[in-house]
Amino acid sequence: MGVEICSEELAGKVVAGVDTHADTHWLCVLDEERRVALSREFPADAAGIAALADAIGDPARCAAVGVEGTCSYGAALAGELALRGFRVLEVLNKKKGRRRGRGEGKDDALDAERAARDVLAADGTSVPKERSGWVDGARSLLVARERCVSARVEAHAAALSLARTAPEDERRRWEGMGQERMMRAMLEIEEEGAGALHRAMLSLARVWEACTAEAEGLERMIADAVSEGCPALLAMYCCGPVSAAKLAVAAGANPGRIRSEAAFAMLCGAAPIPASSGKTERVRLNRGGDRRANSALHEIAVRRLRYDPATRGYVARRISEGHTKAEALRCVKRYIAREAYRALLRPHDVGERLDRSSLRGAREGAGLSQAQVARALGVAPSSISGVETGRNQCRRLAERYSQWVLDGMPMEGIGT
Repeated sequence: MGVEICSEELAGKVVAGVDTHADTHWLCVLDEERRVALSREFPADAAGIAALADAIGDPARCAAVGVEGTCSYGAALAGELALRGFRVLEVLNKKKGRRRGRGEGKDDALDAERAARDVLAADGTSVPKERSGWVDGARSLLVARERCVSARVEAHAAALSLARTAPEDERRRWEGMGQERMMRAMLEIEEEGAGALHRAMLSLARVWEACTAEAEGLERMIADAVSEGCPALLAMYCCGPVSAAKLAVAAGANPGRIRSEAAFAMLCGAAPIPASSGKTERVRLNRGGDRRANSALHEIAVRRLRYDPATRGYVARRISEGHTKAEALRCVKRYIAREAYRALLRPHDVGERLDRSSLRGAREGAGLSQAQVARALGVAPSSISGVETGRNQCRRLAERYSQWVLDGMPMEGIGT
């Protein structure tokens, strides 16, 4: 399946395909009779991209240009072609097994011709994702944050390994500590006169501290970007700034290119895949799609399963009907994908803003801590802090908090 081009749009026009690489791009142009009219290599610099666009000819006489890798090596080319008025479509790079199964070879010229013919056949073509504005900035911040989080995890794992393999007295010193407590304690090791083991632990603790600070700073920047670009995502129940940014990056700066909420669910790997055989009728989990967006849906679903009674009731009902917990959670992710798709199409539709500062004043006036309010509402203390400061823009939680205040802030029977 792909973007279909009707016969009227193709009549009397050429079709082009481009196989992109880091240093060169290969262009193939099919004439009106769908024969190869031009097959040539161009440098992947500014001059080469301009020459490639000139070689295609008049945009009015070109039905479409299929480009591989519009978000990687072909990003600059796709942008230039779009500015000139060409209709640009992204073409999937065929996997080796699929080419072999169809008896096809591979080289740059063949790949470029295949891209052009995929445009004609609407085989795996799509509207390219735009990477511009706040979405591209959020993508860059996400990449940096993921590396910082990964380095922080690795630093703790290495320090934990050193602690567990240390002599008995030293091992018992660190036994039973959580990550935060252990790394903070290692930061207090005196560098002067420290042995090799303690010096290594101190070094890993410093890496952990630096990565933690950087990750937190990047997350604040991501929250600011999403709050300005698509506050509707943050207004979703249990959707934090990192999850919202992942979903926005998956959709791109032009979410309207995704034709339906079902297509968005497939893009996020949350759509069901039929897996029936014989007398068995079932679906399996989708392991394709954008895995970063899928992880965002999973994080939101897990939080809702923890804090939302309606979600817990739904999952329990699906399990009672014979589904596994993983299948039930997949259904929850499908519903969240529908909600996220609508939020992406209406990024600033968040409804009436709540006066969050009044919530903090009411809590402090009653002499309650954030932990006590969190216990009453059945959420984490950080969620209450986020609602009061505006970092957490979950409208549903803010409404629950507000209603709880209006009800006289009862401490019994609301949550554990």
